[in-house]
Amino acid sequence: MTEPAQLVSELRAAARAASRHAYSPYSSFTIGAVVRHPGGVHAGCNVENGSYGLTQCAERVALASAVSSGVAPGSFDALLIYRPGDSALPPCGACRQVMLELMAPDALVVSCCDGDHLYHWRVRDLLPDAFNMDEHGHD
Repeated sequence: MTEPAQLVSELRAAARAASRHAYSPYSSFTIGAVVRHPGGVHAGCNVENGSYGLTQCAERVALASAVSSGVAPGSFDALLIYRPGDSALPPCGACRQVMLELMAPDALVVSCCDGDHLYHWRVRDLLPDAFNMDEHGHD
């Protein structure tokens, strides 16, 4: 099973490159993310909007890119989030919900930066008592 430091070593350069494409005129946070699956990786960056609710986080962009390219939900085994600077940021609640739905329950999620600071979780631990369609009347 992949360890957090191994994932950082493997994917940080790609996430850093993705962060350079971020559109972040409101927060000035240029975030990049890379999701890994058996067939490869997909990257994404945050794309902000003046109506903040329409902003897309890098994590969701990477996952949406992969799914729209034909990668099966549930096949993602890792996701790395990168923020320039000396402090990593945890994913927002919306991203946690999307990760829970699209990634494998034991998938590793790591948030890193340019320094040594990082956070890491297994997807199943990201959002206790998350909304689950199977438990809430999904047909």
